[in-house]
Amino acid sequence: MFKLKNSRVIGGNKKPYYVAELNTSHFGNIGLAKKMIKAAHNIGCDCIKLQSWTSESLYSDYFYKKNPIAKRFVEKYSLNEKNIKDLSIFCKKIGIDFSSTPYSSREVNFLTEHCSPSFIKVASMDLNNYQLLQHIGSKKFPVVLSTGMSEKSEIINAVKILKKSGTTKICVLHCVSIYPAPSELLSIKNILGLKKMFPDLPIGFSDHTMGSEFAISAVALGANLIEKHLTLDKNLIGMDNQMATEPLEFKKLIEKCNKVHTGLGD
Repeated sequence: MFKLKNSRVIGGNKKPYYVAELNTSHFGNIGLAKKMIKAAHNIGCDCIKLQSWTSESLYSDYFYKKNPIAKRFVEKYSLNEKNIKDLSIFCKKIGIDFSSTPYSSREVNFLTEHCSPSFIKVASMDLNNYQLLQHIGSKKFPVVLSTGMSEKSEIINAVKILKKSGTTKICVLHCVSIYPAPSELLSIKNILGLKKMFPDLPIGFSDHTMGSEFAISAVALGANLIEKHLTLDKNLIGMDNQMATEPLEFKKLIEKCNKVHTGLGD
């Protein structure tokens, strides 16, 4: 259990903390991103999360040579530093927490020095990026750590590096890095395994499934944080937009999760 930068407590018997992942469903449009943030606030999300990547920080030149169209997509859907700072200010103005996922030391520095995030999110792909983890840990911000595609030893090492580098406020998320994630591969009881591995840390769920069933199941298993992709219109063609959740469905998900949490008792 720990406090975020705004003193909100994550963990223990507290109500789950809900994060709306905007990912690329804003399509690089700052106006649309603000509409999404307003929607997240109105439906009861505690926080919105952006992606701080650029074409240079997300993939290598080798990858782009093999996948030339990918660079155009990344550049189209990315937000620049001014956009990210403006959106962090907008979040503060309307009263919802702000966070983002950095993929480079420069992006970490910008977030921590100019955007006042409630926490720094570490993507699953950087779980064994020890240099980046050390840099993030040195900032002493709360960290939410995703664990898709990982092995037990990699998760343990990542947590050790973050702690040794300076941060003790860590929430570990069970995650399956498939979009959308099929139920037969979800292994939702891994939440119990993570709680056993890290009894002193909050455990959450980064939900890439369609629907609300597994977010609700995660809360029943004791998840302290639920992250879910948000979109205003899942019919639009985008990178991950079709598997994201529209506001009304997201609102119902939060209501059901909170009802289950209340029913758990002390």
